[in-house]
This record gives sequence, structure tokens and C-alpha cells, in this order.
Amino acid sequence: MAEDFPALVLEEKDGRSAGRLARLTMDDLPDLDVTVEIAFSTLNYKDGLAIAGRGKIARRMPLIGGVDLAGTVVASRSPAFTPGDRVVVNGFGLSETEHGGYARFQRLKPEWLMRLPDVFSFEQAMGIGTAGYTAALAVDALEAWGAGWGRFVPGEREVLVTGAAGGVGSIAVALLARAGHRVTAATGRPQTHDYLQSLGATGFIDRAALAEKGPPLQKERWAGGIDSVGSTTLATALAQTARGGAIAACGLAGGADLPATVMPHILRGVGLIGIDSVMAEMPRREAAWARLARDLPSDLLARTMRVEPMSALPRLAEEILAGHIRGRVVIDVSR
Repeated sequence: MAEDFPALVLEEKDGRSAGRLARLTMDDLPDLDVTVEIAFSTLNYKDGLAIAGRGKIARRMPLIGGVDLAGTVVASRSPAFTPGDRVVVNGFGLSETEHGGYARFQRLKPEWLMRLPDVFSFEQAMGIGTAGYTAALAVDALEAWGAGWGRFVPGEREVLVTGAAGGVGSIAVALLARAGHRVTAATGRPQTHDYLQSLGATGFIDRAALAEKGPPLQKERWAGGIDSVGSTTLATALAQTARGGAIAACGLAGGADLPATVMPHILRGVGLIGIDSVMAEMPRREAAWARLARDLPSDLLARTMRVEPMSALPRLAEEILAGHIRGRVVIDVSR
């Protein structure tokens, strides 16, 4: 193993976190059972908040950033993993309470690791990352809702995806279209329409139309939806969801508040499904990644991602917070 290696460390500065590029050694890593040589990480909205110090993401510092990683086991004290195993980690407190994926090496608890499906390279796995895995969890949840209390029938009505050109939205559009749904993409960037159509979107709505506060019950339009924005956008989506439909909520880029009433829920039976990707049980993770392996063609995935060096993270953090990132940014931790 290298004597030292590159990393991005979150440190406290003026009461906030700030990302600093550094050189670390193995002695700087936690004493956990599985050592992974990381090939790639990725940039999520939460990563941007932590690096730029815009949110209370890192709960202890200094802390190695990065909520995702994909790489190869190089040493293990756990019988569950052996050197050479290809693994992926999403969440489990990485970059919040635990050291994360913005480093060439990391030591991790075995219960955090999942074997990476053979169809994906490390680069592709991080092209999916927490955002794409969250999108798959959301699609699974909507289908489970439709098989239980509600309705979620492909082709019956439009399905809404908010923040559609972002990381979660891009993969959600592709997965929903693959499952036979008519996907309407909400975005404020008309220049992304061709991109979203290539992923399977069949209609568009300006995000401003959903961000306007309206009555608690509106004309029924959506069979369901996946929302990564929150606040008034989520409230409007719920008010426009048809009887028996549901919205899977997995983000708060527009705010953590929910200026809504119970009327859609008790008068139309509309469901609000919260998606917790950080601490999801391993069977849910494995099911989500199995869906991605089955329903996300490599050519579609390639349209959603690009690779950037870890040294560019301070700039990229500002770009993702400003809404200037399209799709997914894969981080090469060796550069």
C-alpha cells in the first residue's frame, strides 16, 4: 500500500465544515475490520453541503468526506469479506459520523459493505451512487404501495419526477420509463429536455409551476411521483396526485418544510412515502441494486455521468449547490 495517499478532509472553520485536500497515511484511518482500496467515489448534494459548509452534515471533525465509495477489499478481519472482493458502500453515516469515500483507502465495518453486482464497473457504480440507489429505492417503494394499499399502474397516468435533471431525478426517469410509466420531468432548465427525453421522459413541467403555493386539493394528474425537492413543490405534487397514488420523498433541495394539509391523504388516500437511503436494511439495498442491474442499460447510465478528479471537489461542491450539475459526477480519488 502507498505510504501516503490523497483525501478530502472536512474540518471546522468559523463554526462550519470546510473541505481541505490533504495527504493521509494508513495510521489516519479508523481501526475497523475491512480495508478497501477505493477506485471511485461520487458527488451528492449532501457532499456539496458538507464541503462548502452550507449545512450541518459532518457531526464530528476532522472527518474524511464522501458518502459513497466503490473499490476492492485489500485486507479483512471479517469472515464475510476476503481480499479481492468488489464492494460498494452507500450511506451508513459516511461523511456524517464516519470517515467516507474521498480517500484512496478506507477502513469500514463489514455490515456496511455490499458486494457489487458483476454487471457494473467501479466507475459505473459511482455513476449510480447514493442518488441512483435512492431512485431505485423510491421506485421499489412506489411499486410496493401499488401492490398494497394504493394504485401505481404503468401507463394509467403520468408519473412526476421533480429535480429531474439531477442525480436522483435522472436515474428515476430512466427506471420509471423502463418499467412502462409515462414520465413527466419537472425542471427549470429547458436545455436539459433532450437529455431527459433520451432517458425516457415523455413530458415536461416547469419547476416554477410546482413551486407556487396552491389549494390543498387540485386537479388529479399524477399516478405518483418521486420528489427530491421538498417544501412547496412536494405539497403541490401531493395536491395533484390522483386517488390512491403516492409520492416518494427523498430530498429537500427546495427546503425541509412541508406547507401542506392532510386533505390529499384522507380524502384521496394519497400516500407520502419517506425514502431513507442512509440506514436502509441490506435486503432493501440488494433489491435496489438488483433493479439497477436489470433495468438501467449501460448506454443510459453513460448519458447521466461524467468523471472528475478529487482535486476539483471544492469547485464542484459550489456547482451542485447552485443547481448547475446535470446528472451524476463520479470522483476519481486517485487524482
